Amino acid sequence: MTDQLNQEPLKKNINSFDLIQLLYNWRLTLFIITIITVVAAVIFSSPFFIKPEYKSSVIMFPVATNSISKVLISQNSGIKEDILGIGEEEQGEQMLQMLNSNMIRDRIIQKYNLINHYKISPDSKFKYTRLFREYENNVKFRRTEYMAVKITVFDTDPQMAADMANDIAALLDSTRNYMQKERAVKAFQIVSAEYTSLENEVNGIVESLKVLGSKGINDYERQSEVLNQQLVISLSQNNQYAVRAIQQKLDTLGKYGGEFLSLKNTLEFKTEQLTLLKTKYQEAKIDAEEFLPQKFIVNSAFKADIKSYPIRWIIVVMATFIVLFFAILTIIIVENYSMLPLKKNFSLQKDII
Repeated sequence: MTDQLNQEPLKKNINSFDLIQLLYNWRLTLFIITIITVVAAVIFSSPFFIKPEYKSSVIMFPVATNSISKVLISQNSGIKEDILGIGEEEQGEQMLQMLNSNMIRDRIIQKYNLINHYKISPDSKFKYTRLFREYENNVKFRRTEYMAVKITVFDTDPQMAADMANDIAALLDSTRNYMQKERAVKAFQIVSAEYTSLENEVNGIVESLKVLGSKGINDYERQSEVLNQQLVISLSQNNQYAVRAIQQKLDTLGKYGGEFLSLKNTLEFKTEQLTLLKTKYQEAKIDAEEFLPQKFIVNSAFKADIKSYPIRWIIVVMATFIVLFFAILTIIIVENYSMLPLKKNFSLQKDII
């Protein structure tokens, strides 16, 4: 009898907190809360409170090689240095790093006056920190699953979003060109100076050989062989006049022959060097003066006609779910709090019994 008396309040307490029964008891309140939440979410997610943002994207592939001369005139170019080849992971990572450079960021900020567009006060102490953070939130770069690079720009102005995305892609070429040209021009200056110096040296040797040629030395080995043969013939014929003439030529040949041979050997060596250096000169000149695009554009950005943010139905659903969750939690707390006196009375009865 006593056990039954003790269990009756407990059963009553458990049944009163049955969740389905609880929700049914508070159904009107929960319904009103749901309606208010939905209406509020619809209103506060409208363009009057949240400006819609539009998304525009550019998809591009990096090129396989950066050197123009390497793919056009170099004799050592392999299959991988194809001018039409698409770059691999390494080139993609380089492209991403350049897209994130402050050179591109600063030029976009300046061109589109983003400090005013993002409504950042020019007098703000942290205006550049806020500006750069806003830029990073609205401009995204990532690798796609097909190893391409995707530029995505979000903005409240759909045309501006498309223009920014296309301009960033265009600035990639000029930025990469600027970074490479500084080194290429310096390399060309070095090669050009060496080439000019060697060319002048070769021309000097040629002029010296011309001077020796005017003295009758054109081919030391051949001339020496012929003159010696003629000397033997003249001596055998006892032609003293011819012997003196030939001997005079042999003396001249002996006087300048060593210099001729030295100049000739030096000319051959320097000419070979000049030929090799000329190839380097041509390659460096092309790299310093010419330009090729550094990307293959797959998709250009266009003006979006549908906003990408906010997605109002998601906001409404999430807001409704969160509010209902906390409403039910509050109801449970209130119901439990209201049952405290009953629980205390039950404890007192148990103690008395």
